[in-house]
Amino acid sequence: MKLTSNGETLAESKVLILYILNNVKKAINNNTLYKIVLSVLDMNYFYFQQFLLDLIKSDFVLTYEQEDQNMYLITEKGIRTLELTEDILPGILKLQVDTNLKYTLDDVDEENSIVAEYTPINENYYNVTCKIMENNECLFEVKTFAGSREQAKQIVENWKRHAGTMYPNLLEILTQDFGDEDGLEEQSSHTIENVIGSPREVYNYDVINRNIQEEITSESDINSDKTIINNSSDVIEGNMNIFDLLDDKNNKSK
Repeated sequence: MKLTSNGETLAESKVLILYILNNVKKAINNNTLYKIVLSVLDMNYFYFQQFLLDLIKSDFVLTYEQEDQNMYLITEKGIRTLELTEDILPGILKLQVDTNLKYTLDDVDEENSIVAEYTPINENYYNVTCKIMENNECLFEVKTFAGSREQAKQIVENWKRHAGTMYPNLLEILTQDFGDEDGLEEQSSHTIENVIGSPREVYNYDVINRNIQEEITSESDINSDKTIINNSSDVIEGNMNIFDLLDDKNNKSK
């Protein structure tokens, strides 16, 4: 389809978008809408965006931002316009929309339900966010940190592949009754601070190794024949996060 094609074809494409939005009966994001359009018609993405923009400017479609995504919803004016123009849409296209709509939405919902991403703060600190979404609403969200890019990628990959298993385990941990023993909170706080890989430990690890490296460099300049100290450490770079606790819990249960 060419953008320079006749007005009837252009109108048909816009009516198709309105027809889809009206049948979805809820707000959907840009990618989802375009996937549904593609399931019935080979439409160029840039033309699709132009048609959608025209519909928004005419107040036939409402757009707003949610969870960093642009959402689209047909307006009352759009519904009235669709009622007057629906006849120009070929019956075969409407049948395809009606047939493919549920399957396409199910596929998209499954793809968008599990979300995981990481943001680098510095080379030794990465914020990681894992979510479970339903109907564009966040049902569950957990944030942690990783001490390396590799660890951040591993957390993201694990969540995307195994969220169905990890989520119930997380809920079990979060809702577990730890009792009301005196000093329990103080003991837990002391334990966390001394766990290898805790935020405090990662910081100390960086400072200690930086000092060791500077001492090695100074000694190497004075006497090159001296054996350079191996700057490896028994301290594990990274962090002990809630996902590590899950793995440890599962291993013990086996």
